[in-house]
Amino acid sequence: MTEPSTPPQVLFYEQGASWWWLLAGPAAGAAMALIQLSAGYGIQWLVPGIFFVLVTGFLWIQVKAARIHTSVELTPDHLRQGEERISIDDIVRIYPEPTGPDVAKWQSSRALGELTGVPRGRKGIGLKLTNDRGAQAWARKHQRLRTELTRLVEERIPPEPSA
Repeated sequence: MTEPSTPPQVLFYEQGASWWWLLAGPAAGAAMALIQLSAGYGIQWLVPGIFFVLVTGFLWIQVKAARIHTSVELTPDHLRQGEERISIDDIVRIYPEPTGPDVAKWQSSRALGELTGVPRGRKGIGLKLTNDRGAQAWARKHQRLRTELTRLVEERIPPEPSA
């Protein structure tokens, strides 16, 4: 008999978006029903029903896309940002957070994932990758992701001496 494989240990995870947003659909339908009621027309279920279906449908699409494209997962072996997965072995260094008004060079590097930049509400973390490549990891809880990434990289590669 083969032994079932154990899932990798997840050190950091962000889901991207919450399904709770879908409650705005019923709220929009209820608001339309209350508007009709307060206007003295009585409740005609077609308009609240349309608002319920449209708002819930559009939000379902948005939440589903956010859960795919803005989720983050870090395990001891890989970092997944949206649909892109990179090996921890490809990360050579974690750049320090930028200080002051100057823009750090790593902030112009491409963001990991299939998006064109760091998603709104997230903050970038500079990475130096193998073959002298640069990239930005990102997360809402960026400090925690930075701490975990730094720990993983320093376990493999000792930190550079400060000049």
